[in-house]
Amino acid sequence: MTDFILVPGAWLGAWAWDEVAADLRAAGHTVHALTLSGLAEKKHSPAGQQIHVQDIVEEVERRELRDVVLVGHSYSGVPVGQAAERIGDRLRRVVFVDSNLPEDGVSFLDGFPSDHIRAALDEREGVWPLLPAAAYAHQDLTDEQIARLIAEGTAHPAATLTEPAVLGRPLAELPATYVKCGLDGRDPLPAVTEALRGGRWELVELKTGHWPMFSTPRELARILDAAAARR
Repeated sequence: MTDFILVPGAWLGAWAWDEVAADLRAAGHTVHALTLSGLAEKKHSPAGQQIHVQDIVEEVERRELRDVVLVGHSYSGVPVGQAAERIGDRLRRVVFVDSNLPEDGVSFLDGFPSDHIRAALDEREGVWPLLPAAAYAHQDLTDEQIARLIAEGTAHPAATLTEPAVLGRPLAELPATYVKCGLDGRDPLPAVTEALRGGRWELVELKTGHWPMFSTPRELARILDAAAARR
């Protein structure tokens, strides 16, 4: 079956994928949840966006994986999209879960209106602080899940947000699934809409909030399983 590498978004570690990983393993897949440098158990490691790209590439190479589905949530769509290009024919598919997308020469913060994040980075001397509990309201999460996100989360290193992405070809050329979490009622990002026009991407909508690995892990696992079956 397929080798999945699950990469969590800002503030999170590999632990965020526990329930999704269990369902994928039950379906017969091999699953590697990856904590990026500077977060969770790696919080003391140097971190930057290109370091995060290398974290993912090295995981594929170290495990000698050959039929890989890379999955990136939120922030991690940016390094995952770059890593997907760099692993070449080892890639089966990339899945972006309600994520930002990389654009050559553009940083995470430059990719959307982000003045509020820049202000937070200035106040906290180079880290993006954890969100308060109120920010998780109306996201289809239980009080217990919100408490865990705050208790186990890690302030996110700023360099990962300010370094520009490096891409050698259009992202739309990659085989990809974009999972849009539609609880907020917003349309997909313009970059997603543009990539869908290329014909190699599919759009899947999931009626939940921005953290589906907590709110609807079984449904997300089914979407990932189906994405692995596509060519």
